[in-house]
Amino acid sequence: MKTGAFHTNVYPNYLAEAGISDEEARSMVNKAFETIFFDEKENFCHHTDEDAWCMVDTGNIDARTEGMSYGMMMCVQMDRKDIFDKLWTFSERYMLMKEGPNQGYFRWSVHIDGTSNSNGPAPDGEEYYAMALFMAAARWGDGEGRFNYTARARDILRHAVHQHEMVPDGQPMWEPKNTYIRFVPGMTISDPSYHLPHFYELFALKAYEQDRPFWKKAAEESRRYITLSAHPVTGLSPEYADYDGKTVLLFGKPWVYYSDAYRVAENIALDHIWFGNNPELELIETHIQDFFASQDMNNLQAYELDGTAQNEPAMHPTAIRAVLGAASAASHSESRVRFLKEFAGLPMRKGVRRYYDNCLYFFCLLMLTGNYRIYL
Repeated sequence: MKTGAFHTNVYPNYLAEAGISDEEARSMVNKAFETIFFDEKENFCHHTDEDAWCMVDTGNIDARTEGMSYGMMMCVQMDRKDIFDKLWTFSERYMLMKEGPNQGYFRWSVHIDGTSNSNGPAPDGEEYYAMALFMAAARWGDGEGRFNYTARARDILRHAVHQHEMVPDGQPMWEPKNTYIRFVPGMTISDPSYHLPHFYELFALKAYEQDRPFWKKAAEESRRYITLSAHPVTGLSPEYADYDGKTVLLFGKPWVYYSDAYRVAENIALDHIWFGNNPELELIETHIQDFFASQDMNNLQAYELDGTAQNEPAMHPTAIRAVLGAASAASHSESRVRFLKEFAGLPMRKGVRRYYDNCLYFFCLLMLTGNYRIYL
């Protein structure tokens, strides 16, 4: 019997196990969305132009394809075409590169006035852009130019897979040999948190027809890679890893289970909600909840994959708590209800570092309340 919302169209409210009704859950979602986009003190959406808004990384005061594409996915889930189109306009106006080996990709970072910080892309932005655009087409229909959402999503994925064939000196975002997403196009390493098999399953239905077998294989291989790179006892994943799943350290950081890596548990949870049971991925969620059940949740650190604390405070503790709640969707841990209850009482983060924590919080809230849905 096939499970998962893709087959059943059932999106459970997991927070009901923590005493949160459907009505209360929806109120939590609406309040969080209002905080992110409109709260006078705690929002992180900047109005650059009348028709072009950006999501601000509040810790670095820039706009990143990560946050821009996250914001677009938030808007399509919340049926806010008005904000979606403003975020997409900013992305195309200020971030899309129109020449050189990265032509067709998006600058991973720009200033909030739109001026460039980089001439390089980050593949996690492209995959979220494409998925948000496909869903926008399903919810609102395609328009003209940049608002022909389906055409733009297909073009993004075409570049991501075939850049080396389309542009002189171009490098693809996905490794042709094994279909793994690269950390950046020019490097033959990956980032486990970039692997979104649940998106690739849908790309296999919506991309240009000739690319659909690639995406179907990518979904299968990404699930294997997530398992390969996660620790077999703790369930912890590294921020960056070789194609064999072994940890790679970058940017002078010695920390292993750190900011990017938190998203792996969130991604597994959504894959489970949309596409159903996968025992190996469920075991990762079980292990990670079992590990953190023994930790001091008020003193979260960076960790080695075996669980050894690295004497570096976690930069995004709210994000860790959020993904542990999301993990309950797929976990078999004795602590799964505990983490659901803790998530139900988790406040959004305030202050300088609120951007990343609250993005992950909102996505976890959507999935745990049955509001992170497939639109095709």
